[in-house]
Amino acid sequence: MSQNKNALIRYKTIDKCLQNQYRTWTLDDLIEACSDALFEYEGRENRISKRTIQMDIQLMRSEKLGYNAPIVVYDKKFYKYDEEDFSITDIPLTETDMNVLTETVSMLKQFKDFSLFSDVSDILQRLEDKIYSEKSHTNSVIYLDKNENLKGLHYLDEIYQAIVKKIVLVITYKSFKSREEQKFNFHPFILKEFNNRWFLIGKKKGSQPITNLALDRITNIDFDFNLPYIEENFDAEEFYKDVVGVTVNQGMNARKIELWIDKENAPYVLTKPFHASQKLEKENEDGSIIITLKLKTNYEFERLLLGFGDGLEVISPNGLRLRIKDKLRKALLKYED
Repeated sequence: MSQNKNALIRYKTIDKCLQNQYRTWTLDDLIEACSDALFEYEGRENRISKRTIQMDIQLMRSEKLGYNAPIVVYDKKFYKYDEEDFSITDIPLTETDMNVLTETVSMLKQFKDFSLFSDVSDILQRLEDKIYSEKSHTNSVIYLDKNENLKGLHYLDEIYQAIVKKIVLVITYKSFKSREEQKFNFHPFILKEFNNRWFLIGKKKGSQPITNLALDRITNIDFDFNLPYIEENFDAEEFYKDVVGVTVNQGMNARKIELWIDKENAPYVLTKPFHASQKLEKENEDGSIIITLKLKTNYEFERLLLGFGDGLEVISPNGLRLRIKDKLRKALLKYED
């Protein structure tokens, strides 16, 4: 058990003891009560030192924990609450507590469509009631970028349940490149979010490669309970370790990529790396930098590079450099008379 959990158990035990005004409490009595409480939780002897309980009492008295407990000593050896009805469990929430709880509830509610969080919905409601009863409504200071109108979000829970229960999906799908809808069986492995879009990762058949489906291109979902689910030990961390985004070119090896970044964009790239493999190779006198990465190039990574415009140059590999150059050339032509 962590030391923080041990401390909380001791605080609650001391509080419970001192609420009992019908008996006297010495330091030894409090030590014994706390030792018994920890034994009940841990199932083993855990003798507490006199110094530990004395420090607990000092912390409970202080503002550090927010308790400000009115613990007094009388007859030079007995401890009690100077306020008869005091308890650390009845302390009103501070303004900081309120702000933290408000933002926490706001963030958790972003996932209201997941049945994974259905068990905590009642808790969230009670938290909201508590917050609103303690303070007036204020605007959130944390705003998550979320597109409520994004298509396919209503499939999240169905897909999640299929993954957990290992059920084959029957998906009707219309890609941006296809004129007609396609209907096929799909073995779902994980859900992945990237750039405010959700993707389903899995396989159509055991012999086929792992693929991703954008949820906003799914037009219908059904279940095939008769088709055996592909039991595959899919490691998402390993699968995506060499890419930016969701597209993985499985026949490609990760390779070294060298980029030049101008002075204006260098701080952004250094503080928010493109990828975990990013390394700073050189800082130039003009403030520009040269970085290297080791990854598999894909559509998402190329779009990321293009977003920097003239603030970035691909030094190598030459194939990537030529592709970016060609796309920038075509973009420039659209602006010429």
